[in-house]
Amino acid sequence: MGPQSPVAAGVFLFQNKLPHSGWQTPSVSFILTARMKESYLAAKERWARKMAGLQKPTQRSQERLPPGQRLVTNFPVLDLGIRPSVTTDTWELKIHGKVENPVTLNWSQFLALPQVKDTSDFHCVTTWSQYDMVWEGVPFFAIAELVKLKPDAAHVYFKSYDGYTVNNPLEVCLDDDVLIAHSWNGAPLTIDHGGPARVIIPKRYAWKGAKFVHEIIFLDRDLLGYWELRGYSNTADPWTEDRFADKENIPPGFYDNP
Repeated sequence: MGPQSPVAAGVFLFQNKLPHSGWQTPSVSFILTARMKESYLAAKERWARKMAGLQKPTQRSQERLPPGQRLVTNFPVLDLGIRPSVTTDTWELKIHGKVENPVTLNWSQFLALPQVKDTSDFHCVTTWSQYDMVWEGVPFFAIAELVKLKPDAAHVYFKSYDGYTVNNPLEVCLDDDVLIAHSWNGAPLTIDHGGPARVIIPKRYAWKGAKFVHEIIFLDRDLLGYWELRGYSNTADPWTEDRFADKENIPPGFYDNP
């Protein structure tokens, strides 16, 4: 049997909980919803591989709204279809890798770090954007200062409570608008939008910012994340409409997870 997607694995585990565990038998609607999510993810993978290598704009747009995007005022909910059961009482953020001082923070320790409020635009690869979203949280550079990066740290790999992973160059994460956010528009992040905490990287398509963030690993090499292994761009610059992988510059591992 091949590897299961996080959604399929979640359904399997849900269906196989013992009766005395307190779990209820899954409803038909739950199973159908999970299967629909899995089919949706599979369709996105096939579409990304089909679109990989198509011509992109030769010049980077200077407009506020990136090319191919439409402006919205709502906040659509997109994820892997798994809503992890984590509260601020149980939440932890593990930070390790190429660092001198690896740490695991609980919620109180996380909130004790420097806090900022920042307003930025949000661009989803599914072609919608929203302006002036107000985030509050810990600036990423404060995380880097806390753990004291080793000289060979060059990439950052994020893991989430729902099994999601995503990668970014260190220099991208050290931009002054990158946050581990816990609040949006003055209210705590809900589970719909990645709470208790999510990563915000405004100058990249939003999939580069992990929802339900649980682990940050500093690496000396690039390690592809969930969507990067499934045909999406490894750089994700909205202003060059960099949505899908470039066949002329395919990152290592692109075809390892068909």
